[in-house]
Amino acid sequence: MSYRTFEDVKDVILSAHKNTEAGDKVGFYNTWAENYDQDVGLLDYRAPSLAANCLSPCFHGDRVTAVILDVACGTGLVAAQLKIMGFRHFVGVDGSKGMLELANKTGLYQDLKQCMLGDEPLPVQAGQFDVVVIVGALSDGQVPVRVLRELCQATKPGGYVCMTTRGNHDNLEYKAALEHELELMEGAGLWGHVAITEVEEWEKAVAEPEKGYIPGVVYVYRKSSQ
Repeated sequence: MSYRTFEDVKDVILSAHKNTEAGDKVGFYNTWAENYDQDVGLLDYRAPSLAANCLSPCFHGDRVTAVILDVACGTGLVAAQLKIMGFRHFVGVDGSKGMLELANKTGLYQDLKQCMLGDEPLPVQAGQFDVVVIVGALSDGQVPVRVLRELCQATKPGGYVCMTTRGNHDNLEYKAALEHELELMEGAGLWGHVAITEVEEWEKAVAEPEKGYIPGVVYVYRKSSQ
């Protein structure tokens, strides 16, 4: 791991936005894996802790036995936060082999699976998880909105799905499409919203002309028991 500056991080993230093909994305994250934790620290990336803090008061089951599916798990930042809150059993899914190798080293996960979300079906059984989390990947150029239905399908009846997205200008169109799909699924009786938390200081802005911090949102939904 090398010494990094915020300018280095900006360059890395802006270059990621240019990678639109699935293969390019995987290659980018494989390359970034070694510096990822250090870089998101410089970015003051708060999504993992914000998501865990929003999910925790909503969950009333047994945390020791609950099984969590961590989708787009990266290096394991979300699982680390949830472990602090008493959760113990994690299954991780990510498209990047480099990220999964680092996640494996944390010792947090009972199982890790490689999958390109949106291009391949989620490699888990339906109705298997007490909680499904996806933090950071629901954004423009990353994971398509249609993946929401797979997340819901993987969750046990009465289980929870925790999702995040950014609220900066470049992601507003995606965010609108995401919220439309959330509402369609709620209208169809698939789940209901438990908490929607808007956060002003999500992470440091990297794209011009944005300054300071960009906003973000945490969504917690509960799957219907039927």
